[in-house]
Amino acid sequence: MRIDILTLFPSMFSPLSESMIKRARDRGLLTVYIHDIREYTEGRHRQADDTPYGGGVGMVIKPEPIFRVAESIIKEQETISPTRPRVILMCPAGEKLTQEKARELSSEEHLIVICGHYEGIDERVRENLVSDEISIGDFVLTGGELPAMVLIDAVARLIPGVVKEEESLRQESFYEGLLDFPSYTRPEEFKGTKVPKILFSGHHEEISRWRRRQSLKRTLFQRPELLAKADITLEDKELLKEIISGE
Repeated sequence: MRIDILTLFPSMFSPLSESMIKRARDRGLLTVYIHDIREYTEGRHRQADDTPYGGGVGMVIKPEPIFRVAESIIKEQETISPTRPRVILMCPAGEKLTQEKARELSSEEHLIVICGHYEGIDERVRENLVSDEISIGDFVLTGGELPAMVLIDAVARLIPGVVKEEESLRQESFYEGLLDFPSYTRPEEFKGTKVPKILFSGHHEEISRWRRRQSLKRTLFQRPELLAKADITLEDKELLKEIISGE
Protein backbone atom coordinates (compact mmCIF):
# COMPACT_ATOMS: atom_id res chain seq x y z
CA MET A 1 0.00 0.00 0.00
CA ARG A 2 1.04 3.58 -0.67
CA ILE A 3 -0.14 6.38 1.61
CA ASP A 4 0.40 10.06 0.83
CA ILE A 5 -0.16 12.52 3.67
CA LEU A 6 -0.94 16.19 2.99
CA THR A 7 -0.18 18.35 6.01
CA LEU A 8 0.99 21.76 7.21
CA PHE A 9 3.06 20.09 9.94
CA PRO A 10 5.11 17.23 8.43
CA SER A 11 7.38 16.90 11.48
CA MET A 12 4.42 15.61 13.51
CA PHE A 13 4.59 12.29 11.66
CA SER A 14 7.84 11.02 13.19
CA PRO A 15 5.92 8.18 14.99
CA LEU A 16 5.42 6.58 11.57
CA SER A 17 9.14 5.76 11.68
CA GLU A 18 8.75 3.63 14.80
CA SER A 19 7.48 0.18 15.81
CA MET A 20 5.24 -1.88 13.51
CA ILE A 21 4.75 0.87 10.93
CA LYS A 22 8.53 1.20 10.55
CA ARG A 23 8.89 -2.56 10.08
CA ALA A 24 6.14 -2.56 7.46
CA ARG A 25 7.90 0.25 5.60
CA ASP A 26 11.29 -1.45 5.86
CA ARG A 27 9.83 -4.66 4.42
CA GLY A 28 8.22 -2.84 1.49
CA LEU A 29 4.66 -3.62 2.57
CA LEU A 30 3.85 0.04 3.11
CA THR A 31 5.17 3.21 1.50
CA VAL A 32 4.46 6.56 3.16
CA TYR A 33 5.11 9.98 1.62
CA ILE A 34 4.59 13.15 3.65
CA HIS A 35 3.88 16.32 1.68
CA ASP A 36 4.19 19.81 3.15
CA ILE A 37 1.22 21.76 1.79
CA ARG A 38 3.19 25.02 2.04
CA GLU A 39 5.61 23.77 -0.61
CA TYR A 40 2.76 23.94 -3.12
CA THR A 41 1.79 27.54 -2.38
CA GLU A 42 2.70 30.62 -4.41
CA GLY A 43 4.57 33.69 -3.24
CA ARG A 44 7.55 34.09 -0.96
CA HIS A 45 5.40 34.00 2.19
CA ARG A 46 4.16 30.47 1.38
CA GLN A 47 0.68 31.35 2.61
CA ALA A 48 -1.49 28.22 2.77
CA ASP A 49 -4.49 29.77 4.53
CA ASP A 50 -6.63 32.89 4.41
CA THR A 51 -9.52 34.59 6.19
CA PRO A 52 -12.99 33.11 5.57
CA TYR A 53 -15.44 34.81 3.24
CA GLY A 54 -18.39 36.14 5.20
CA GLY A 55 -16.25 36.96 8.21
CA GLY A 56 -15.60 35.02 11.38
CA VAL A 57 -12.65 33.98 13.49
CA GLY A 58 -9.80 31.75 12.41
CA MET A 59 -8.26 30.88 9.07
CA VAL A 60 -9.26 28.49 6.27
CA ILE A 61 -6.79 26.38 4.27
CA LYS A 62 -6.77 27.50 0.64
CA PRO A 63 -7.83 25.04 -2.10
CA GLU A 64 -5.02 25.67 -4.62
CA PRO A 65 -2.10 24.01 -2.78
CA ILE A 66 -4.25 21.02 -1.80
CA PHE A 67 -5.27 20.43 -5.42
CA ARG A 68 -1.72 20.96 -6.71
CA VAL A 69 -0.18 18.29 -4.52
CA ALA A 70 -3.08 15.83 -4.81
CA GLU A 71 -3.34 16.13 -8.58
CA SER A 72 0.43 15.71 -9.00
CA ILE A 73 0.30 12.51 -6.92
CA ILE A 74 -2.68 11.16 -8.86
CA LYS A 75 -1.07 11.98 -12.22
CA GLU A 76 2.15 10.25 -11.17
CA GLN A 77 0.29 7.14 -10.03
CA GLU A 78 -1.74 6.93 -13.25
CA THR A 79 1.47 5.92 -15.02
CA ILE A 80 1.86 3.01 -12.59
CA SER A 81 -1.69 1.86 -11.85
CA PRO A 82 -5.13 2.62 -13.34
CA THR A 83 -6.68 2.44 -9.85
CA ARG A 84 -7.58 5.89 -8.57
CA PRO A 85 -6.56 6.48 -4.93
CA ARG A 86 -9.07 7.03 -2.13
CA VAL A 87 -8.74 10.64 -0.98
CA ILE A 88 -9.54 10.91 2.72
CA LEU A 89 -10.17 14.12 4.64
CA MET A 90 -9.73 13.86 8.39
CA CYS A 91 -12.45 16.03 9.91
CA PRO A 92 -14.93 16.01 12.84
CA ALA A 93 -17.91 15.82 10.46
CA GLY A 94 -16.71 12.59 8.86
CA GLU A 95 -17.78 8.98 9.21
CA LYS A 96 -16.52 7.58 12.51
CA LEU A 97 -13.52 5.31 12.14
CA THR A 98 -14.33 1.70 13.01
CA GLN A 99 -12.51 -1.60 12.66
CA GLU A 100 -14.80 -2.40 9.74
CA LYS A 101 -13.81 0.83 7.98
CA ALA A 102 -10.12 0.16 8.66
CA ARG A 103 -10.50 -3.31 7.17
CA GLU A 104 -12.18 -1.86 4.08
CA LEU A 105 -9.41 0.69 3.53
CA SER A 106 -6.66 -1.90 4.10
CA SER A 107 -7.61 -3.55 0.80
CA GLU A 108 -6.84 -0.36 -1.17
CA GLU A 109 -3.62 0.09 -3.12
CA HIS A 110 -3.32 3.82 -2.50
CA LEU A 111 -4.66 6.33 0.03
CA ILE A 112 -4.23 10.11 0.08
CA VAL A 113 -4.88 11.55 3.54
CA ILE A 114 -5.57 15.27 3.95
CA CYS A 115 -5.06 16.77 7.40
CA GLY A 116 -7.35 19.67 8.15
CA HIS A 117 -6.30 22.52 10.43
CA TYR A 118 -7.36 25.91 11.73
CA GLU A 119 -11.06 26.49 10.98
CA GLY A 120 -11.13 23.90 8.21
CA ILE A 121 -10.41 23.51 4.51
CA ASP A 122 -12.04 25.34 1.62
CA GLU A 123 -15.29 23.51 0.83
CA ARG A 124 -14.30 23.00 -2.82
CA VAL A 125 -11.69 20.49 -1.70
CA ARG A 126 -14.41 18.46 -0.02
CA GLU A 127 -16.75 18.76 -3.00
CA ASN A 128 -14.34 18.06 -5.86
CA LEU A 129 -11.45 16.01 -4.51
CA VAL A 130 -12.34 14.05 -1.38
CA SER A 131 -13.87 10.57 -1.59
CA ASP A 132 -14.07 9.83 2.16
CA GLU A 133 -14.41 11.97 5.27
CA ILE A 134 -13.32 10.26 8.48
CA SER A 135 -13.45 11.24 12.15
CA ILE A 136 -11.86 9.39 15.08
CA GLY A 137 -14.44 10.62 17.58
CA ASP A 138 -16.81 13.32 18.72
CA PHE A 139 -14.24 15.76 20.03
CA VAL A 140 -12.17 18.59 18.60
CA LEU A 141 -8.39 18.53 18.09
CA THR A 142 -6.06 21.24 16.81
CA GLY A 143 -5.68 19.50 13.46
CA GLY A 144 -5.98 16.33 11.46
CA GLU A 145 -2.43 15.08 12.00
CA LEU A 146 -3.07 12.94 15.09
CA PRO A 147 -6.29 11.46 13.62
CA ALA A 148 -4.38 10.69 10.42
CA MET A 149 -1.79 8.71 12.40
CA VAL A 150 -4.56 6.80 14.17
CA LEU A 151 -6.13 5.96 10.80
CA ILE A 152 -2.82 4.88 9.27
CA ASP A 153 -1.94 2.67 12.23
CA ALA A 154 -5.38 1.01 12.22
CA VAL A 155 -5.25 0.38 8.46
CA ALA A 156 -1.59 -0.57 8.04
CA ARG A 157 -1.62 -3.37 10.60
CA LEU A 158 -4.38 -5.09 8.59
CA ILE A 159 -2.29 -5.22 5.41
CA PRO A 160 -1.36 -8.89 4.86
CA GLY A 161 2.08 -9.61 6.25
CA VAL A 162 2.36 -6.55 8.50
CA VAL A 163 1.29 -8.45 11.62
CA LYS A 164 3.20 -11.71 11.67
CA GLU A 165 0.69 -13.77 13.63
CA GLU A 166 -2.61 -13.91 11.73
CA GLU A 167 -4.29 -15.55 14.72
CA SER A 168 -3.30 -12.54 16.84
CA LEU A 169 -5.30 -10.27 14.54
CA ARG A 170 -8.34 -12.53 14.69
CA GLN A 171 -8.34 -12.47 18.49
CA GLU A 172 -8.02 -8.71 18.89
CA SER A 173 -10.71 -6.41 20.21
CA PHE A 174 -13.40 -5.57 17.63
CA TYR A 175 -12.27 -8.22 15.10
CA GLU A 176 -15.53 -10.11 15.74
CA GLY A 177 -17.25 -7.14 17.30
CA LEU A 178 -16.24 -8.02 20.88
CA LEU A 179 -13.68 -6.65 23.32
CA ASP A 180 -10.58 -8.74 23.89
CA PHE A 181 -10.25 -11.22 26.76
CA PRO A 182 -7.82 -10.56 29.68
CA SER A 183 -4.18 -11.48 29.07
CA TYR A 184 -1.55 -12.60 31.62
CA THR A 185 2.16 -13.36 31.65
CA ARG A 186 4.87 -13.98 34.27
CA PRO A 187 5.00 -13.69 37.24
CA GLU A 188 2.27 -16.12 38.23
CA GLU A 189 1.36 -13.96 41.22
CA PHE A 190 1.69 -10.18 41.44
CA LYS A 191 0.48 -7.85 44.21
CA GLY A 192 -1.66 -10.64 45.64
CA THR A 193 -3.39 -11.47 42.36
CA LYS A 194 -2.81 -14.85 40.74
CA VAL A 195 -3.17 -15.83 37.11
CA PRO A 196 -6.42 -17.85 36.63
CA LYS A 197 -5.73 -21.58 37.07
CA ILE A 198 -7.51 -22.48 33.82
CA LEU A 199 -4.63 -20.94 31.86
CA PHE A 200 -2.24 -23.53 33.33
CA SER A 201 -4.53 -26.49 32.60
CA GLY A 202 -3.23 -27.31 29.13
CA HIS A 203 -6.84 -27.97 28.00
CA HIS A 204 -6.98 -25.77 24.93
CA GLU A 205 -10.70 -26.19 24.40
CA GLU A 206 -11.48 -25.15 27.97
CA ILE A 207 -9.05 -22.23 27.75
CA SER A 208 -10.70 -21.11 24.52
CA ARG A 209 -14.13 -21.29 26.15
CA TRP A 210 -12.90 -19.33 29.19
CA ARG A 211 -11.43 -16.64 26.95
CA ARG A 212 -14.62 -16.38 24.94
CA ARG A 213 -16.64 -16.05 28.14
CA GLN A 214 -14.32 -13.31 29.41
CA SER A 215 -14.56 -11.50 26.10
CA LEU A 216 -18.36 -11.62 26.22
CA LYS A 217 -18.38 -10.55 29.87
CA ARG A 218 -16.08 -7.59 29.26
CA THR A 219 -18.15 -6.48 26.28
CA LEU A 220 -21.43 -6.86 28.17
CA PHE A 221 -20.32 -4.70 31.08
CA GLN A 222 -18.06 -2.20 29.30
CA ARG A 223 -19.47 -1.80 25.77
CA PRO A 224 -22.91 -3.52 25.69
CA GLU A 225 -23.88 -1.71 22.49
CA LEU A 226 -21.31 -3.79 20.59
CA LEU A 227 -23.20 -7.02 21.22
CA ALA A 228 -25.99 -5.95 18.87
CA LYS A 229 -23.57 -6.05 15.91
CA ALA A 230 -21.25 -8.84 17.08
CA ASP A 231 -21.08 -12.30 15.53
CA ILE A 232 -22.86 -14.13 18.36
CA THR A 233 -23.28 -17.93 18.27
CA LEU A 234 -25.76 -20.11 20.15
CA GLU A 235 -22.97 -21.08 22.55
CA ASP A 236 -22.25 -17.37 23.11
CA LYS A 237 -25.88 -16.82 24.04
CA GLU A 238 -25.66 -19.59 26.62
CA LEU A 239 -22.49 -18.06 28.04
CA LEU A 240 -24.19 -14.66 28.23
CA LYS A 241 -27.08 -16.20 30.16
CA GLU A 242 -24.59 -17.69 32.63
CA ILE A 243 -22.81 -14.33 32.99
CA ILE A 244 -26.04 -12.39 33.55
CA SER A 245 -27.30 -14.94 36.11
CA GLY A 246 -23.96 -14.83 37.91
CA GLU A 247 -23.11 -18.50 37.38
